[in-house]
Amino acid sequence: MKRILIISDTHSHLDEKLTKYIEEADEVWHGGDIGDIELCRKIESLKPLKAVWGNIDGAEFRSEYEEHLVFMCEDVKVYITHIGGYPGKYNPKAKAFIKQENPNLFICGHSHILKVMFDKEFNLLHINPGAAGVHGFHKVKTAIRLQIDGKEMKNLEVIELGPRASVN
Repeated sequence: MKRILIISDTHSHLDEKLTKYIEEADEVWHGGDIGDIELCRKIESLKPLKAVWGNIDGAEFRSEYEEHLVFMCEDVKVYITHIGGYPGKYNPKAKAFIKQENPNLFICGHSHILKVMFDKEFNLLHINPGAAGVHGFHKVKTAIRLQIDGKEMKNLEVIELGPRASVN
């Protein structure tokens, strides 16, 4: 069994409250718009990190991370990209990857809108963890954690990190 913490859209901000959740996880998955490579290094110093770059992430990220990441976690095939959309409204690139890779779990960011939906058409669980950073229009910083045990995805939990506040 693996305990996963899913975050996205940190935009260079690593909320102090996330440290506890990172330490409790076996792995951290980041859905892009990381913002600062040092944020990745801090997470990696605590737990293994799987991440994709987002539209605000520059050359340093693009040389180290992929735009699309497909991997197995236990017996669950996972696909992560930043700009993915959601069931019925997928980004064309993401939809092509979904059709080609047939994942069980699809994770994206970009919208800053927390969304968990089951997609009956592609038989997958879609997760957008919202935004864990302070930049954007979201009102509350969020993340998601879940457990993957064999083929089973269970104990999914939304984590509210508090209101999005300006950085002074």
